[in-house]
Amino acid sequence: MTAPQPTGEGAAADYPAAGTANYALVLLLLAYILSFIDRNVMAVLIGPIRADFAISDFQYSLLHGFAFSMFYIVMGLPIARLADRHSRKWIITSGLVAWSVMTCLCGAARSFGGLFLARVGVGIGEATLSPSAYSMLGDLFPREKLARALAVYSLGITLGGGLAYVVGGAVYAWFAQSEPVTLPLLGEMRPWQMTFIAVGAPGLLLAVLLGFLPEPARRGGAVAVAGSAVVEPSTPGLGAIFRHLRAHARGYLAPIGAASVLSILGYGTMAWYPEFLMRSFAMPRAETGSQFGLMFLIAGSLGALAGGWSVEPLRRRGYADAPLRIVLLVAALWMVPAIAGPLSSTPEQAIWWAAPIVFFLNAHFGVGVAAVQFMTPNRMRAQVSALMLFFTNLFGLAFGPSAVAMLTDFLFGNDLDLRYALALLPVLVCPLAIALVLQGLSGYRQAISEEMQKQA
Repeated sequence: MTAPQPTGEGAAADYPAAGTANYALVLLLLAYILSFIDRNVMAVLIGPIRADFAISDFQYSLLHGFAFSMFYIVMGLPIARLADRHSRKWIITSGLVAWSVMTCLCGAARSFGGLFLARVGVGIGEATLSPSAYSMLGDLFPREKLARALAVYSLGITLGGGLAYVVGGAVYAWFAQSEPVTLPLLGEMRPWQMTFIAVGAPGLLLAVLLGFLPEPARRGGAVAVAGSAVVEPSTPGLGAIFRHLRAHARGYLAPIGAASVLSILGYGTMAWYPEFLMRSFAMPRAETGSQFGLMFLIAGSLGALAGGWSVEPLRRRGYADAPLRIVLLVAALWMVPAIAGPLSSTPEQAIWWAAPIVFFLNAHFGVGVAAVQFMTPNRMRAQVSALMLFFTNLFGLAFGPSAVAMLTDFLFGNDLDLRYALALLPVLVCPLAIALVLQGLSGYRQAISEEMQKQA
């Protein structure tokens, strides 16, 4: 009897045409952009929301981080298990509709509790996106192109994050200068409420396009037995996944652990740097949003692309741990601008320091995701990716904005000392990220070697 032959990632001509794969990548990127606009637009609305609801920095941070992330984190794992079994396209499409509607409902909130619940809904909807998208991209692009595809997808962080500041600030300024808007059943709307509605609505249009996107065939695990039809293996159970993770614990701890602690700095910076500019230098809200947002768009996008494009040249030179080496470099270099920016003496200096801050902020995450994809069997990718997102969001989304707020409120005790809280944070997290990468280099190389042997 002929031995089973692999038909997975090692097979030539096993992937969709470049045009099909790139079209899917563009739609997924657009969804990721909208997700970051919808989750981060609050960063330019801190002042009006605090004033209307009479809340502190720490209470606001619960809206920005904890309310969004509490179910975003928890729901990611069961949704990822569905993505390893069922249509990832429809999971993403339904989630996009849900989070767009809930973003609009943020604009209908009339109390702290109402806005908190709407933010919870945004988080649940957005939990459908990335685990499913990472799994789809692994089936759309071969290994030698995957890191770059993931880098392009990760541009959603910079494009969406930057547009959240630019568009959010401009839309808020437009409604603030216009006649008050009155909506049926809701009555007269505040400018910040109309801003939420304006940025949430476009997602419903993108959902239509995603609904027509073809679901890619799953790869890297099917076998053809003695010329018979290809047989798809069943999805591994949770026990098999945890055994795989335990066998390569140090290898997985490096990218997941480093990304988790660096996300504290990343999300803390994204949430509070514009407010620091307004508090320390009295910059107008619209000007702050446009300048910081533009810097985020340009420098952040360059950072995401530079990180992703650096992996394959290093891999071709024989560095199997290339993704981790890039994360290590980013963690070391990020500290200098992350400390210097908040301590700037002029707004011009602070804005220019923002360029390397957001460059490094966005250079590591797509690379870390690629590292996890390389060492994970296909049928586990969505669930392991969701586990990575669980920890990065637990630390970053849930704790990052609150970490800065707690340092401001409870250590320094003055709203104007927000700059010192931002400067202290990289001192606490970057050395830990470096240590996590260093401990896992050898374990990661071993895991990569074993996965490549399985696919040979």
